Amino acid sequence: MELYAIKTKKVKPGDNLVDIVLESLKKLNLQLKDNDVLALTSKIVSYAENRLVNLKEVKPSDKAKKLAQEFSLEPEFGELVLREADKICGGVERAVLTLKNEMLVANAGIDSKNAPVDYVALWPSNPSRWAKSIREEIYRRTCKRIAVLIIDSGLIPLRIGTIGLALAVAGFKPIRDHRGESDLYGKEVIITRHAIADDLASAAHLLMGESIEQTPAVLIRDAPVDFDGGAYGPETMMMPQRECIYMNNRQKFADSH
Repeated sequence: MELYAIKTKKVKPGDNLVDIVLESLKKLNLQLKDNDVLALTSKIVSYAENRLVNLKEVKPSDKAKKLAQEFSLEPEFGELVLREADKICGGVERAVLTLKNEMLVANAGIDSKNAPVDYVALWPSNPSRWAKSIREEIYRRTCKRIAVLIIDSGLIPLRIGTIGLALAVAGFKPIRDHRGESDLYGKEVIITRHAIADDLASAAHLLMGESIEQTPAVLIRDAPVDFDGGAYGPETMMMPQRECIYMNNRQKFADSH
């Protein structure tokens, strides 16, 4: 598998992302091939959709002020978290743990990083629709059947730092189910499913970086994925809370040490 970091110009609200990607690929002397995977940060999709909010134009509610005080946030930011989150689950200083589109994420995906001063970026309103439309536009303009992966930074409980998290996929199956297969010793695999999209998201995230890299796209070639014509949103990659080891707290064990 090969990955190519794609630096671009700064994306502005309303920009055509396919124009920007194709222009950047041309400068790198790269051409798309069938079955390539194009990974894009959710941030540039948010810019294209103009999902930027000026905090100075947000009026915080009393509930937002309380949330902001508890987690050391600006009240206006707290107001947006309340609006965007499906559920508040807790948090630490500067970060509220939320459920957003059935995903457990910080601050409902709202981010001030790489947004203009006094602005924040919200998640794209419909990531899977964006992935599908970008894939289709690239086919119309290049005749290449590629897949599109939209990603953001994510967290793993009790691990330091961010990893890549797939928000949407168009063109390959994001999950590979190994249940019912046999391992090397002939034992049946009981619960294992492979998060293919998240693995690719993390590989791309490594090249994209987290600050001034200006690399919002990565071309992934010869990825070991199952290509198809589907478009998959967050709901496809999530499990019910009752099955999640981090969310199901029906049994509590006392510390025996």
